[in-house]
Amino acid sequence: MRFLCLIYTSVDVDGRLTQSEMNHLIAEHFVFDEGLRRDGALIVSDALALRDKSIVIRPDGNAFSITDGPFVETKEHLAGFYLIEAPDLDGAADIARRIPSARYGAIEIRPVRILTLRGDLAEAD
Repeated sequence: MRFLCLIYTSVDVDGRLTQSEMNHLIAEHFVFDEGLRRDGALIVSDALALRDKSIVIRPDGNAFSITDGPFVETKEHLAGFYLIEAPDLDGAADIARRIPSARYGAIEIRPVRILTLRGDLAEAD
């Protein structure tokens, strides 16, 4: 099964880590990624730009509004992700616990629904 591991980092971490600590964390991710690749569990992973570089689009009548964002009242923000292959949710949790950034925030694990179109209905496998 595929699982998306969403890495949420405390907004305090962005300004708290020194450049050396950040470089060390990034190096840890590269080592972790290589291990997952070797095990055949990694599909793709990446970090996301800081939230001040993002926009949010929302439906607004027949068009869409675009705002800088996200401006959600939270102390955490989405910082990156791993798309992994694991036998079940417990296996995905075992992998997610080892994500280096997990110690700075939270990891949300979501099973990926594989959608197919059969006849007139979309179904999730």
